[in-house]
Amino acid sequence: MRRVGFILKVKEDLIDEYKEHHKNVWPEMLDALSACGWHNYTLFMRDDGLLFGYFETPQSLQAAQEAMTRTNVNTRWQDLMSPYFEIPEGAHPDAMFVELEEVFHLD
Repeated sequence: MRRVGFILKVKEDLIDEYKEHHKNVWPEMLDALSACGWHNYTLFMRDDGLLFGYFETPQSLQAAQEAMTRTNVNTRWQDLMSPYFEIPEGAHPDAMFVELEEVFHLD
């Protein structure tokens, strides 16, 4: 299993609304993530909106992202989430991940 860490930036004025969406992630989105190999997926956020994401996957970030692009629910979710991030207008957040290098792990 490959561990993946990434960052994105949520717009500060939309943090509360962003968090509300994640209290009720669509069941079909959760199912798609699991089916596409996103395990132990967790999001952490600083007060200024810096978001750190972590998940485990059998292959790689790229393979996990590619699997999700083939789902209709992911397209709808990314369209919904796009305005919340400091990314180019119309870009999908899941295509803008800045992957972090793993430098230490303790089992």
